[in-house]
Amino acid sequence: MAEKVLMKGNEAIAEAAILSGCLHYFGYPITPQTEIAAYMAKRMPKVNGCFLQAESEVAAINMVIGASAAGRRTMTSSSSPGIALKSEGLSYLAGCDLPAVVVNIQRGGPGLGGIQPSQADYFQATKGGGHGDYRMLVLAPASVQEMFDLTALAFELADQYRVTSMLFSDGILGQMMEAVDISSLCAQANESPAQKPWALTGTRNARKPNIINSLYMQPEDLERVNRERFVRYAEIAAKETRWEEFLTEDAQVIVVAYGAAARIAKNAINAARAQGIKAGLLRPVTLWPFPKEALGRLSACARTKGFVCVELSMGQMIEDVELATRCAKPVRLVSRTGGMVPSPDEIIEKIRKVNAIENGRGG
Repeated sequence: MAEKVLMKGNEAIAEAAILSGCLHYFGYPITPQTEIAAYMAKRMPKVNGCFLQAESEVAAINMVIGASAAGRRTMTSSSSPGIALKSEGLSYLAGCDLPAVVVNIQRGGPGLGGIQPSQADYFQATKGGGHGDYRMLVLAPASVQEMFDLTALAFELADQYRVTSMLFSDGILGQMMEAVDISSLCAQANESPAQKPWALTGTRNARKPNIINSLYMQPEDLERVNRERFVRYAEIAAKETRWEEFLTEDAQVIVVAYGAAARIAKNAINAARAQGIKAGLLRPVTLWPFPKEALGRLSACARTKGFVCVELSMGQMIEDVELATRCAKPVRLVSRTGGMVPSPDEIIEKIRKVNAIENGRGG
């Protein structure tokens, strides 16, 4: 039987993490994600977990490294400038092949920017975030239910592939309240995550010591481990790419949007359909790996006139859309930034222009 609870998006993330076996949380308050830390502060003592408000974002990510190296499921959360401070730690997690979940509830930037919602950290999340050759698995929920479900998935995938999973959202979804079905995780809440044979748990003279390290003095060694890591990344891209399609079966204009922007885009698509324009939505659920094959397929359709990319930024994901479609069809941008949010009317107007391109009526 479904068990539904009215929760904020930030609270749904925190509860899902605990039910997924994350009993080690390290963070630092910053708007608009502070409810995650506040929720953890209340709940962790009740489940014999560890909540620690670190002295800084830098300290928090390094605590995550330590807990993960010991084989524990661990999480940190922050908002845009706080994630920037964690960037060196994100690289060290990748260099040590340590699983962890990092949550970014985005706000406007650059710099301190503002506290309103944004999607302007797309480059930071999908192109690395820190130094060196590495990738993070980036999951982009579009509802409070998905905030819950994708948090659980983030822990599973992080452990399976020994990577950092980033839950990538924004202040709209973080503060939004919706009913959440938590029954799937409640059923397994008492199950302990599998033991990790590589973890630093002490040998007890029963095995050879494990070594976790990201420093390779010989370039041949570093090249070898980087190439091995990218074999794993290729497996992730092949098996874990996720997306949603909405009314694309006959669509002539494809809107591409994720997170909160996708919710607005669906309203615009329904309104465009009411006006006789066949529009549809492709919503990336994983931003890395990006659903480029799905976009390529839609671009190759003879009926497709073009794409409209909707973003709460100056336009970052649009570059991946253009690459995925090889610019075979026009790609146009609806962009609001600094905490502003596009209206359905703005999206409909761009849909109209793309719909008219093939007929020579403008673009």
